Amino acid sequence: MEENLKSQWRKWMGYIYDYLPTKYEASKRDWAIRRYVWNFKEGKGSETAAKMVADRIRKQFGEESQDITLACIPASTEEKTVTRYQSFASEVCRLLGCRNAFDYIRVEGERLAIHEQREGKRLQSTQIISFDRSFFAGKKVVVFDDILTRGYSYARFACQLERMGASVLGGIFLARTLNF
Repeated sequence: MEENLKSQWRKWMGYIYDYLPTKYEASKRDWAIRRYVWNFKEGKGSETAAKMVADRIRKQFGEESQDITLACIPASTEEKTVTRYQSFASEVCRLLGCRNAFDYIRVEGERLAIHEQREGKRLQSTQIISFDRSFFAGKKVVVFDDILTRGYSYARFACQLERMGASVLGGIFLARTLNF
């Protein structure tokens, strides 16, 4: 599994903004980007975000954009996923003329998982995500998430899609976290 996660880094990964975490002092522009991302997470500004993301996908894939399926990585709950991504994904797909995977991915709940690390074990909540496997078989997929920090969520999600027979072309993110 770890080797599969590493291979995902070789895929295309695009983003719109650089996101400066709140632990750093920020300029007015950095604050504007923070607020934009926070508002997007609350379901605001999805039309503007959809246009920027569609433009970036079209720039990367050209006419092949119409053959793509857009799959958003779910938020922590089904309610947050709907708020954050339903209208956004619909608009991106309308602008590109591509398929929308929104209705084929569900957050069904959470379970506790034990993660072993060098320092010991830690308990963490993990999402239970269900997929309509038949929908993804043979599809060319671009994955979307609001923030790219280390890329682990993207890589795990992309690996799940590929196990169902999808070909993940890469990921697009509203913002990429900067760490110094």
